[in-house]
Amino acid sequence: MDKEINPRCELKLNMIIRNETEADVEAISEVTMAAFEKHPYSHQTEQFIINALRAADVLTISLVAEMDNKVVGHIAFSPATISDGSQGWYGLGPISVLPELQKQGIGKAMMHEGLLRLKAMGAKGCALVGDPNYYVRFGFRNIPGLIYEHVPQENFLVLQFDESRPQGIVTFHEGFNAKS
Repeated sequence: MDKEINPRCELKLNMIIRNETEADVEAISEVTMAAFEKHPYSHQTEQFIINALRAADVLTISLVAEMDNKVVGHIAFSPATISDGSQGWYGLGPISVLPELQKQGIGKAMMHEGLLRLKAMGAKGCALVGDPNYYVRFGFRNIPGLIYEHVPQENFLVLQFDESRPQGIVTFHEGFNAKS
């Protein structure tokens, strides 16, 4: 008796999530540019942000999703600071998946792996700017006592890994200001 193959299960079996290597740099830029090309809130600088974070040696975690020896996704985590002096916080972003492969679980798998690695490092939490409808499924939420200036508060989300109560202004690495 033949069983119907679930494409999502097949996709997961053929995907590897691993640390980026130097050989992945160009592919990461290409995936990132493609993913953000038509994004309504993007200034199409995400590939420059990744390069700036890499050049500053602050890509704490930089993972690629690979299928059939091709990079199809990327996620980056770098240190973030909070004005109250809280330590152990990281910023997530950018996260990119080739447009034709979006909504198939690649981003979700990279998120889970990246967050597991952050927790294993002893991180206290992770912050991001993004669509709350997407990120709440991973436990991210808006905390009124934490602020990221110049974006709507509902788009600034955090995931705490411990019981601490940080408050103040969150700042991502200056690489997030990269324009080219």
